[in-house]
Amino acid sequence: MGILAMTLVLSLTFTTLALAAEEALGQEAKKFIGLACGLAIAIAALGGGLGQGIAISKGLEGIARNPEAQPKIFIPMIVGLALIESLVIYALVISIMLYVKL
Repeated sequence: MGILAMTLVLSLTFTTLALAAEEALGQEAKKFIGLACGLAIAIAALGGGLGQGIAISKGLEGIARNPEAQPKIFIPMIVGLALIESLVIYALVISIMLYVKL
């Protein structure tokens, strides 16, 4: 719960700075936008990696226990992995858009 609260506070803090970015921003605000971009990618990659690892682990565990259920487990697992990875890609795209705005 503490990590979730810290992530929420950091994302709200840096999002406010990023949305307020104008041409007249000082160097200090630009540093915070760069930091926010890096944190967004780091947190998204961490969450995506953990989620994918758990999904693959549980999927393979289910297939090992019941090999006949492999088609019913494998296809939804691959779709779930693609959806998890898409969230990481969205974080990358948003970070690139914020960084280019500098």
